[in-house]
Amino acid sequence: MSTAYVVSDCWTMTRRELARWARQPVQVVVGLVFPVMTLLMFGYLIGGGRGVDGAYVDFLVPGMFTLTMVFGLEGTLTAVTQDLNKGVVDRFRAMPMADGAVLVGRSAADMLQSAVGLLLMIGVGAAMGWRATGGPAAFLGAVGLLLLLRFAMLWIGIWLGLVAGRPELVQTVQILVWPVGFLSNAIALPETMPDWLGAVVEWNPMSATATAVRELFGNPGGEPGWTVAAVLWPLALLAVFFPLAVRRFANLSR
Repeated sequence: MSTAYVVSDCWTMTRRELARWARQPVQVVVGLVFPVMTLLMFGYLIGGGRGVDGAYVDFLVPGMFTLTMVFGLEGTLTAVTQDLNKGVVDRFRAMPMADGAVLVGRSAADMLQSAVGLLLMIGVGAAMGWRATGGPAAFLGAVGLLLLLRFAMLWIGIWLGLVAGRPELVQTVQILVWPVGFLSNAIALPETMPDWLGAVVEWNPMSATATAVRELFGNPGGEPGWTVAAVLWPLALLAVFFPLAVRRFANLSR
């Protein structure tokens, strides 16, 4: 199978996912607005910033960027499960289509939506008074780390969707995503937590990304040297869940 044929199939499946945005605009809008509402809630209603050396909004906003990348896993999980239950995936697999084009289309559309959502969050954060002072190169590096984390999360979501298969199991997984997301330094410093909980939080891959992007943005809570961990954690997750997802997809009809 030629490279042009594979690229054409992947682009076709990506356009199919993008076309769903026009048919389901409410779902897209909710996916973009919900992280904004969460940011506003923590920033204005719940935010305390205990132990933060500086403005809490400058600490919170990069953490909420990180949370948004992780919570995007739920949208991927739901979309994959819906396609499985409607028999869409089986129909695509029966067509003369490049292996993996369905997964590539899913991941490409999810990354595009995540990039749009991140841009929206950056705008809202700026309106709240958040500022990035690390310079243009550091800013782009922070955005790259956030999207790398999202890329790893979406492949976890694809694998979970293929394994779960049924809506009731999806709900169970979604319930578990929230504790994992908040069990990080996204909204509070580990130093303000009990010692055992702070140790767990520091080992959360999300915490590595949140700490690294705060450093790159020039915000409170950032520490030098975390960029390497913020790269290695997502790559490690990809090394595990990407082949698992591809293998699971290949074995669906067996």
